[in-house]
Amino acid sequence: MSTAAIADSQLRIPSYRVLDVRVDAVQIPDAIQILESWIAEGSPARYVAVTGMHGVSVSRDDAEFGNILQNAGLVVADGMPLVWLGRLQGFSHMKRRVYGPELMEAFCSQTGSKYRHFFYGGAPGVADNLAQVEQERHGIQIAGTYCPPFRELSDEEEREVRCLIEEARPDVLWVGLSTPKQERWMYEHRNTLHVPVMLGVGAAFDLNTGRLKQAPAWMREHGLEWLFRLCAEPRRLWQRYMVNGSRFLWAVCVEHLLPRIF
Repeated sequence: MSTAAIADSQLRIPSYRVLDVRVDAVQIPDAIQILESWIAEGSPARYVAVTGMHGVSVSRDDAEFGNILQNAGLVVADGMPLVWLGRLQGFSHMKRRVYGPELMEAFCSQTGSKYRHFFYGGAPGVADNLAQVEQERHGIQIAGTYCPPFRELSDEEEREVRCLIEEARPDVLWVGLSTPKQERWMYEHRNTLHVPVMLGVGAAFDLNTGRLKQAPAWMREHGLEWLFRLCAEPRRLWQRYMVNGSRFLWAVCVEHLLPRIF
């Protein structure tokens, strides 16, 4: 899908900027409505970037990744800091974040067996487990699953994966590779896969199968999920939250908050 076509598709979706990253001012019901309209159109693959503080931080150091976010069909706020910044910029309807695991559950619950779902990502067996869980919960149609190895795929493996997904004919492709890997994967495959909707939902694969414990609701709704996840996986996440998080907060203060004070 061309950049011009993407820009045209965004005209009806209000958005705001967070450190030069476009964030679409939508909530989960809005996102589901948009996804269903894309499926009805049957257009070449459009992808959804479920983005929080980490994704915005990566885009500041990586112009290519910033371009990937800019070209997403939809960029949703998967983090309360992005929601608060949306409210600060006049979008008072931004009450909650578009949390990846919750978006998956809501979409599957609301649409049931209406669409064919493909699950790509996770550790060995996780995609299969997730597909089974969502089918038992919501009666979804399973088009297929694939858990890629923790390395770059060879050209032959890439061709096999594309053929697998094309033959499965999914309406929705859920990608769980974590940010920024999942966004790069969707961007690279946007013109080679004829799938109406691709969504990068990262940890939803582990959270919705119960492999990872969810933060309590009060922490998720008050911007404290990062603390819960940091305590659960300190070695993997300390740099994301302590280093990148601090840089994000400083940049937000300089760009969004200090001009309002002075």
